[in-house]
Parts: sequence; structure tokens; C-alpha cells
Amino acid sequence: MAAYRATSLFQPHHTREAIRDAHEGKIPTLLGLSLALSTVPTARFIAPLGFDAVWIDWEHSSCGVETMTTIVHEIQFMSEGRTIPWVRVPGHDHATIGFALDAGASVVIPQVNTVTKAQHAVSSVKYGVKNRGTRSAPPYRLIPGVTTLPSDPAETVHENMNRQAAIMIQIETVEGIDNLDAILTHVPDIDAVWLGTLDSRVSMDPAATDYGDPEPEDSEAVAEFARVLRKHDKPRGGLAMGTPEVMRELGKDDCVSFIAADVAALTGLADVLPVAREMFPAKGENVGC
Repeated sequence: MAAYRATSLFQPHHTREAIRDAHEGKIPTLLGLSLALSTVPTARFIAPLGFDAVWIDWEHSSCGVETMTTIVHEIQFMSEGRTIPWVRVPGHDHATIGFALDAGASVVIPQVNTVTKAQHAVSSVKYGVKNRGTRSAPPYRLIPGVTTLPSDPAETVHENMNRQAAIMIQIETVEGIDNLDAILTHVPDIDAVWLGTLDSRVSMDPAATDYGDPEPEDSEAVAEFARVLRKHDKPRGGLAMGTPEVMRELGKDDCVSFIAADVAALTGLADVLPVAREMFPAKGENVGC
């Protein structure tokens, strides 16, 4: 993603352009890693590995604003601009979204169920009334003439950043799926949409899990989600982890697919344990260890 980096790594990548280019087939699908644990050393370690994007889950792995900001900077700087940081924010409030954007990330907005919620999210991301925006311009986040240099010199840095940071919303309930057509009709500045399959299944049935064969209503909801995205020609993001066959199937319609996760890698460390247990059984009495 170095081709999409801004003039300064303190600014967001040209993520909107990258997503649209992937959606239109100009570049391959963006391949990302999900950083579920909010730890700076982990972010620093995975940043140079070559993923196109890293998903920082601020919603479900809580940390302070300073830690989140440092994680974003680790991804930006330690990857030398080759990896785009995304932050899933823990809510819809204006300040939370602003913290992630000011750090230099693009944002994932969870639990978007209505047009009103989508409008509020986009408003928090954009500068300027003409862009339906209410984002506050940070006076000291960037250094004038050093990190404020715009990619397009014909426009201000704020106009440039309106075109750089991307907004991905998550549809995670039946209500959200039912309202998705209206959301995308009335809020065109949404750059990509993600279907939260676990939350949507639980919203239909609290006893549901993300495992096993889907119920008929699950399949109908997924089909309706895909139909609306095709109607609006809207890029899609999602998880695509598993065997190559599973990965291909899950990610076939995505412009950005998260194909790995820190927690999956750590959980995999336990796979060696039963093998080692068999290799090193009890030695019996009178045998030292």
C-alpha cells in the first residue's frame, strides 16, 4: 500500500482510493490482519510483515486513547507506509471517531442500523458543512509546513484528508440489513460495508453461534445484504480465515479481506501441546527428569 500513502505518515493513507481500486479490479484484494489484542509490542512486530491492512479492534479490546494512537503509529511507521491501519471504534460518539482519525487511521463503525446513525458517523469523519461534516480540525496534531503537506496542492490538507480516510460501516443486525438500501441511498460517502455475521445471527436468535450450518433466515439475510451492495456498487470487507478453499469462498466478494489474526496465531501455539504430551509421557518411578 506504499503507493497509497500520504505525504506524511501522520496522515491517513489514500484508503478510499485503494478500496475503490480493489473493488474495480485495478489492484488485488487488500489482505489484512486482525489485531484483536491492544498491545503495542504486537503491533510493532506485525507491522513489517507485509499485510496491506491491520484491523485494530478498539471496540472489543479496550485501551486508552494514547495506546490506540501509538498502535496506529506503529503500524504506519514500522511498515514504512506499506500497511493501512483501520480502527474499529468502540462507539458512535464524535470524540471517539475523531481520536482514531487524528491518529492517522481509517475507521470501522460498528452497529450501524439506521440512516440516522450512518449520517452521524459520516458527519464525524468529514470536515466541512458542504461535505455534511462536523469533524473538528485539530490545531496541533500536524505541524504546519511539515506534516500538513497536501497530496493535492490545489486543495487544503483538510480537503485532502476528506478524500483519504475511509469509512467502513458494520451491519450487524436484521434491522441494519433491512435498512441498508436506505442507508446507502442517503449516505453515499460510506466507502465499504461489512456484514457482522455473528452479531446478525445472535440478533435473530440469542442462542445462535457463528459455527455450524446457517439457518434459512441467515442465508436470506446474507443474500439480501449482497443484493443491496450490488445495487449500489458498494465495496465489501470481511473476514476470510481458514483453509485456502474456505479463504477463497469467504473472501471472493471482498475488496479488503482480513485473512489472519493475532489471537488465531496465539491459539495455534497450543496445537503442539498434545503432540508433546505423547512424546514425553511419565517416565515411571525412580527415573529422574
